[in-house]
Amino acid sequence: MKTKITITFICFLMAVILYSCSGISDAVKNAQRLQFKLGSVDNFDLAGVNISKIKTLNDVNLIDGAVLLAAFAGGSMPASFDVNLIAKNPDTYPGGSAESSSLIKSISWRLLIDGQEMVGGEVDKNIIIPGVGKSVTIPIPVKLDLAQLFGNGGYEKIMNLALAIGGKSGTSSRLKIKIRPVADIFMGEIFSPGEIDVINKEFR
Repeated sequence: MKTKITITFICFLMAVILYSCSGISDAVKNAQRLQFKLGSVDNFDLAGVNISKIKTLNDVNLIDGAVLLAAFAGGSMPASFDVNLIAKNPDTYPGGSAESSSLIKSISWRLLIDGQEMVGGEVDKNIIIPGVGKSVTIPIPVKLDLAQLFGNGGYEKIMNLALAIGGKSGTSSRLKIKIRPVADIFMGEIFSPGEIDVINKEFR
């Protein structure tokens, strides 16, 4: 009887191990297949002025214009905005599981504007990416000083750049973010082997 119980327990244990390994394998494959793309730029604040509803330099009202000119004259035009990073599980799942979500533990990032590196940081929180074909938007908060970075180009150049990115008709087309996500499969962490170049035109 004891031998029979032992054999039954071993079989049960092997089944649990095989099921766990299958689940871990699915989690690893889904994490490795994640794709990323840049979405919109939101909440663009320039020297205390919200420019998200301003389309061109000519649309800046007198009060906001005075604030912005004073900031430029003082040599500092701090900008803060959110770049929306879209993370997606692909539409197909060869070898993976359609229902298996992915958990990102953190994302280190570096922001480039027109190919020039500006600033970097880390999103240090758990982010769940749903199953196949689904996506989630991850706001990346950015802070930098446009006057210190582009002051030699003059006030108009800074304003046109800010409006092109975060104005009423702004897009993330002039931005690139280099990211290195860390996925959590509950049995450990999976580090991206290198940085992923993320742009707004396509998932990568």
